[in-house]
Amino acid sequence: MIRVAVVDDERLVRSGLRMILGTAPDIEMVADCSGADAVGTVRSSGADVVLLDIRMPDVDGLTVLRRLRAADAPPAVAMLTTFDAQEYLTAALREGAAGFLLKDSDPEQLVRAVRTLAAGGSVLDPGVTRAVIGGYLTAEDQAAAAQAVRGLTPRESEVLALLGEGLGNAQIADRIGLASSTVKDHVRALLAKLGGINRIQAAIVADRAGLVSGIPRGTC
Repeated sequence: MIRVAVVDDERLVRSGLRMILGTAPDIEMVADCSGADAVGTVRSSGADVVLLDIRMPDVDGLTVLRRLRAADAPPAVAMLTTFDAQEYLTAALREGAAGFLLKDSDPEQLVRAVRTLAAGGSVLDPGVTRAVIGGYLTAEDQAAAAQAVRGLTPRESEVLALLGEGLGNAQIADRIGLASSTVKDHVRALLAKLGGINRIQAAIVADRAGLVSGIPRGTC
C-alpha cells in the first residue's frame, strides 16, 4: 500500500482528496491535517507521499516542505496549488519538492501522480505552465547544466533523459533492461555530479541540456 498524507488548511479539500484516493486499491490516506500540525502528523503517520498545500494561512507550505525534507528518510512531497506563482514554485523546487499538482486535477491523474511519486518519479500538472518551470534555471544555470551533463557517462546520460520523462527507478530499469538497484546507483551518481540536485531538478536540467524534447505534462 502507498501511504499518503494530505496537508491543506481547507477541510473540504482534504475530504475531497480522501474520497478520490480511497477509490484506488493500492493507496491508503493515513493522515490529513492543516499546516500547523503538519510536520508531527506526517512523521507519525509514516506516509510515503505527502500532498502539501503550497500556501496556507497558519504556516508557510515551503517551511513545512523544508522540515519534512530534513528528515532522515523523507517522504516524496508534491505541492498542491491553485495558481501559477513563479516565486513559490521556484522556491519549492529548490527545497526539494517532487512535483506540483493543481487542486482541481482530474481524479485519475491524481491517482497516477501518487503512484509516480511513490515509485520515485516526479509530477508536473499540465496547469503548471512551461514558462514557470522554464524560469527555474537562469541562462548561467543552463550553461552549467550543459557542462555538467557532458561529464556524465553515456549510461548516466541515458538515465538522466529518462528522468526527464518522469520515470521512476523501476520504470527506467524496465526501459533499459537493468536491475532497479543498478539504476538507483546510476541516479545517485548523476545527481551528485549535477551538484546534489533532486529528481525533478534533474528533469529540468535534462530538458535545458537538450536530452528530452520538452517537459512532459502530467509527469515530469
